[in-house]
Amino acid sequence: MIAPPASSKGTTRTDTSRAEAGRRRMLAAFVRARREAMEPASHGFTDLRRRRTPGLRREELAQLAGLSATWLSWIEQAREVSLSAPAVGRLARAFGLSPAERAYLFDLAGKEDPDPPAAAAPETLNPLLRLIEAVPFPAYLLDGGWDAIGWNAPASALFRGWLDIAPDTGRPNLLRFIFATQAAPALIPDHEARARRVLAEFRADTSRHMSEPALAALVAELRDTSPLFARLWDGQAVLGREGGLRTFLDADGAVLRFDQLTLAPLPGGRARLVVLTPRI
Repeated sequence: MIAPPASSKGTTRTDTSRAEAGRRRMLAAFVRARREAMEPASHGFTDLRRRRTPGLRREELAQLAGLSATWLSWIEQAREVSLSAPAVGRLARAFGLSPAERAYLFDLAGKEDPDPPAAAAPETLNPLLRLIEAVPFPAYLLDGGWDAIGWNAPASALFRGWLDIAPDTGRPNLLRFIFATQAAPALIPDHEARARRVLAEFRADTSRHMSEPALAALVAELRDTSPLFARLWDGQAVLGREGGLRTFLDADGAVLRFDQLTLAPLPGGRARLVVLTPRI
């Protein structure tokens, strides 16, 4: 016998409150652990005689971060306090967090990082670029603004008008190709449907970073130059990136069918690796 599903009426607020309480407890534990791991002498506090607990006192951390000691106490007590993004940033700098730790702190605080870590260094991307070159199918790498920062010869041959450009012409942007060129409708048979899907994925992928000037400028530019972009952007569709069938037209009008796989190859990074394998 299969039990009927439980009614969700009246539980949404309770579930949300429980989730928020759990997040506050995780934030409290992380802040406390990081504070207790800090060496007082390394931060200019040399009076070590009467310390009963490891690490810095809350008052000392508050001094380093330019915050209120009471505010820190409430955080470590998992109380419901108002956190601003700049305050979380000052706390992250006082802790000396790594990029992954900083992202974790902002996630626990429920805030967008106003000063996110820089993009991956070239030496980090080089192995990925070598991997792309070795893939026998179309493959390309997108950065956080959906500029192509690497692609192989099969991708260049497939994406006419986007990736078949001279290397010194800058980074080709996927949205500009789809919404601001005549090449895209000639390449993609279901162009408007694909454009709607791509834009919904872009919104989901970049929503936490839309305050960045480059992303804001890209959206403003395409709203001005592409009626299709403006209409679809105002539609507010949001979609997670999914694989599946992708179809293209070659130069002679023949249909090419691929399965798309999208990967996030760098932990905590915003780069996306896209591979298209031919569907037989």
